[in-house]
Amino acid sequence: MAIKRHLEERLLRAVNNFPVVTLTGPRQSGKTTLARMALPQHSYVSLEDPDERRLALDDPRGFLSRFKDKVIIDEAQHAPDLFSYIQGIVDQNQLAGQFVLTGSQNFLLLRRISQSLAGRCDVLHLLPFSHLELAQQALRPIEQAAERNLYSIDGRRENLFNTLFAGGYPRIYDKGLEPQEWLASYYQTYIERDVRELLQVGDIETFGRFMGLCGGRVGQLLNLSALANDCGITHTTAKRWLSVLEASFIVMLLRPHYKNFSKRLIKSPKLYFLDSGLLCYLLRIRSPDELILHASRGAIFESWVISEAAKNFIHRGLRPDIHFWRDSTGHEIDLLIENNGSLQPIEIKSGQTFSSEFVKNLDWWRQISCLTDTTGLVIYGGDTSIPYKNNRILSWNSWG
Repeated sequence: MAIKRHLEERLLRAVNNFPVVTLTGPRQSGKTTLARMALPQHSYVSLEDPDERRLALDDPRGFLSRFKDKVIIDEAQHAPDLFSYIQGIVDQNQLAGQFVLTGSQNFLLLRRISQSLAGRCDVLHLLPFSHLELAQQALRPIEQAAERNLYSIDGRRENLFNTLFAGGYPRIYDKGLEPQEWLASYYQTYIERDVRELLQVGDIETFGRFMGLCGGRVGQLLNLSALANDCGITHTTAKRWLSVLEASFIVMLLRPHYKNFSKRLIKSPKLYFLDSGLLCYLLRIRSPDELILHASRGAIFESWVISEAAKNFIHRGLRPDIHFWRDSTGHEIDLLIENNGSLQPIEIKSGQTFSSEFVKNLDWWRQISCLTDTTGLVIYGGDTSIPYKNNRILSWNSWG
């Protein structure tokens, strides 16, 4: 059975309001499937087809004239000159949803959109499956998690470590594939195709080492100089490579929240991956059982929790309003979610048995922020959600 994507509702709304809608995301996140299933009346063409790409490059007017009504143009970044011609067509026709453009190279698409289609285009992002999508549960605002009833998700009851190990790329679930075998192929395709093309990297082995080092630094404060030194590249190169990984929806940088409470706050971002399965592959974890005892288990779980929060915002068409908080003495809140001016503090613990130690930093944060009535959240690796003093202890299976 096909898994319904949470972004579909937002996509349909965009198609009814904008002449051009752009759908971006990492390769194999399900963009084409979503667009074609949600918009069955649209024609479809893929610029991955060499003949179609050649026509789009050599004769943009002739290419576009073939589509008299509405069309999905897949991998649109392969023919960037099309955007100027599309601008002329939509300015003349003013037809909502006339062009739906998909592509996996976010930065190339967005640069062309800002040049040619500003004000005419709505930009949406599709990430791999979220936990709620896999559980076939309705999308609910993550910023209201503290207001939910304490329950575990009905339906799918996956093992935590199987979930982390598999990640969320749709093809793994559609075809029932072995996660790490498929991710190995995905990784090689990404390296050989996207990175070589975009960065003109001569030494692919060095870039592979860079990605592995990023995997080993998940959940840590980002130190670009140290990362560059360990990889044997310059600071400038490390910054450029990381920006491409971020724009390709492979990694995300979680910025610190430092608007109040203390002047002695950490201002470096933290590094996370948007898919836990790919992270496990980079860390050479070969099975869910190996993950249970792995030294990076806590960091992988933390990355998964934060990526689920990001997906919740992004699949509603919103910018993730999430941060972390840390002061110079080492007190830290793993995740802060802003909601209409209020802050939701969240601690992340991979342990499967609740301990009162889980809420220690939440108590400290409430004291230093003077937000003593704020309900704290703990997302942990156990299966039972419970109240505890001024906190809610939420099972990983109820998160998202």
